[in-house]
Amino acid sequence: MATPRSSVVDTSRSLHARLRPVPIGSVHLEDAFWAPRLRQMREVTLPTQHEILEETGRLFNFRRAAGKETGDFRGIYFNDSDVYKWIEGCAYALADEHDGTVERLADDVIDQIAAAQHPDGYLNTYYMFDREKDRWSNLKDMHELYCAGHLFHGAVAYHRATGKRKLLDVAVRFADHIDATFGPGKRPGTPGHPQIEMGLVELYRETGEQRYLKLAQFMLDERGKGVIGGSNYHQDHAPFRDLPDVTGHAVRAMYLNCGAADLYMESGERALMTALERMWRNMTERRMYITGGVGARHEGEAFGGDYELPNERAYSETCGAIANAIWNWRMLLATGEERFADVFELATYNGSLAGIALDGRHYFYVNPLASRGGHHRQRWFGCACCPTNIIRLVGEIPGSLYTTSDEGIWAHLYAQSTARIAFGGQTVTLVQRTDYPWDGVVRFDVTPESPGEFSIFLRIPGWSEGAHVSVNGERAGVRVSPGGYFELRRRWESGDSIKLDIPMPVRAFVSHPRVEATAGRFAIKRGPIVYCVESTDNADADVWASAMQLGSPVRTQWESDLLGGIVTLSCEGVLDDAQAWERRLFLSVEQTLGGTSRTLTAAPYYAWDNRQAGPMTVWVRGRGV
Repeated sequence: MATPRSSVVDTSRSLHARLRPVPIGSVHLEDAFWAPRLRQMREVTLPTQHEILEETGRLFNFRRAAGKETGDFRGIYFNDSDVYKWIEGCAYALADEHDGTVERLADDVIDQIAAAQHPDGYLNTYYMFDREKDRWSNLKDMHELYCAGHLFHGAVAYHRATGKRKLLDVAVRFADHIDATFGPGKRPGTPGHPQIEMGLVELYRETGEQRYLKLAQFMLDERGKGVIGGSNYHQDHAPFRDLPDVTGHAVRAMYLNCGAADLYMESGERALMTALERMWRNMTERRMYITGGVGARHEGEAFGGDYELPNERAYSETCGAIANAIWNWRMLLATGEERFADVFELATYNGSLAGIALDGRHYFYVNPLASRGGHHRQRWFGCACCPTNIIRLVGEIPGSLYTTSDEGIWAHLYAQSTARIAFGGQTVTLVQRTDYPWDGVVRFDVTPESPGEFSIFLRIPGWSEGAHVSVNGERAGVRVSPGGYFELRRRWESGDSIKLDIPMPVRAFVSHPRVEATAGRFAIKRGPIVYCVESTDNADADVWASAMQLGSPVRTQWESDLLGGIVTLSCEGVLDDAQAWERRLFLSVEQTLGGTSRTLTAAPYYAWDNRQAGPMTVWVRGRGV
C-alpha cells in the first residue's frame, strides 16, 4: 500500500515549481474557524450530499451503466462530475482525519464507478447503450473530457489519502483510452469546458506516465484552431498564449488557466506564464469583485467587460470564486509571490465560503453583492457543480497553510494548528497559536528533530500595514513590508518561538471610478474578511438607503454566539429621511442632507442569509462629516 498522503497540488516531481505543498495529513487544524467546518464536512455535508447523489439519480446512472439497474439516464449529461468531486471531497476529509463512515460511503461509490467502466476503458454514464455511437462527437458542449478530468482528480486524491488503487486504476484505463483517441496523428480535440488539462497533469504526477502530460499540452495547444467553434465563450477565439484578457464563461476561463499553470510548472515555458500574468492583471485590476468572485453576467455565466461589476445582478458563481482560488494557489506554487496568496485568501474566505450555509446543508450558486431579500441558499440545484465543489476547497485548507522550497518552510495561511513538515531530512514541528482571521497575532513554536539552519518565510499580507516579527522575544528586522514574505534564516532549535503581529484595522474601500455600480459607495474590510450590512442586524433600517458616517470611529466586537463566532463592526450611520422622498424620485443635494442618526452594524459577507431573510449590501453609501 502506498503511503497515505494528500495535497492540493503535488508538485514534488516538478522542475519549475518554486514551492512544494505540504500534504494535508501533515497539518492538524485546531482553530475555531476551519476545524469546525472540516468536522461538519465529515459529519454533515458529505453524508447529506451522498443522500442527494442517490436521490437525484447520479448514482443510479452508474448502476444503470453497469447493467445492474434499468431505466433511462437521469439528470444532466455531465452529472458524473458531481460524483467525482464528492469522492475528492471524501479524500481530503480522510486525509485530514479518518472517518469510517465517510470511507465506507466512498468505497461503495467507487465500486459502482468501477463496475460502470466499459471494457475499452471509456467511462461516461450518459454515453452508454444506445448513445455509444455518439461518443466524442460533440466536445464543445457535452463535457465528456470535463467529467474525465474530475475523475482523474478524485482518483488521485483518494489514492493519496487512503493508498487504495481501485479508482486510480479506473482513471488510468480511461486516460489511456483518451490518449489512444486524441493527439498528434489521431483525432483533433479540446474540451469545451476545461478541466481535463489539470486532471491529466495531476495523473501524470501520480503515475509518472509522460503520455498524460503530453496529452494535456496537446489539448491546450488545440485552442484557437476552431476545433470547438472558435468562440470567446469557450476561450477558443485565439491560441492560449495570445489570449489578451479573461473572457467568456468565467469558470471555464479559470480552469483553463489552472491547467496552463500546471503545465508551466512542468515545462517552464515562459510563454505560458506571460499569458497567465497578462490575464491575472486584467482580472484583478478590472474584472474581479472585492470578494474574489468572478463572472459579472448571468448570460453565459461570463466575465463582463472592463469595470463591469454589478452588485445585485452579479453572477459571481461559487465555482468561479473557487476556481479563482485554485488558480492563484497554482500561481503561488509556480512563483512564490505573495500577491497570489492574497487573492487565494480573499477568494477563499469570501467569494467561495459564502457558497455554503453555516448548517453545511444549503448552498449558493450565484453570489450577488446586494440583495433586496429574495436571494437564498438552496438544498441543491439541477446543475449541482457548486455544492460538490465547495467541499473540495474546504477539504484542501489544511494543505494550504504551508509549503516548502529548497530554502525552507513557507507559511501562507494562519490558523491554530500543529504541523509536522518533512524538510531537510527531518521532521520540523510547527505549532501555530492564533485567532486569525479575527486577530492578527500569530505565534509559532518551532521544534526541529535536530538543530539545523534553514529559513521560515512568513507571509505579510498585502492588505496589512505595520506588521512586525520577533524571534524568542527579540524584534527581527527593521522593517516588515506588506505584500511579501519575511524571511527568518537561522539555526533553529527546539524551543524557539516566533511572534507575528499583523494589525487589523477596519478599512473602507472605494472602487475604480469606472465601476458605475459602486459610485459613491464604500466596502468595509478587516483583515482578509469582507463585510456586508444586513437588515437583520439593522432593524427598521433600509440598508440600501443607509449611509456610513465617514470619519466616525468603527467599533469591533467579538460575538462568540453569533454565526459560529464572528467579529462584528459598528459605526455611526445615517438613515435617509423617508418623508423627504415621499412621492419624489429626485431631490436636490441640499434636500438630502437630513436623516436620522443611527448605529450601522456589519457582519462578514460569507455569513449573510444564515438568519432572518432580508436586504443586504456589501457596498454602502457614505456621508461626509
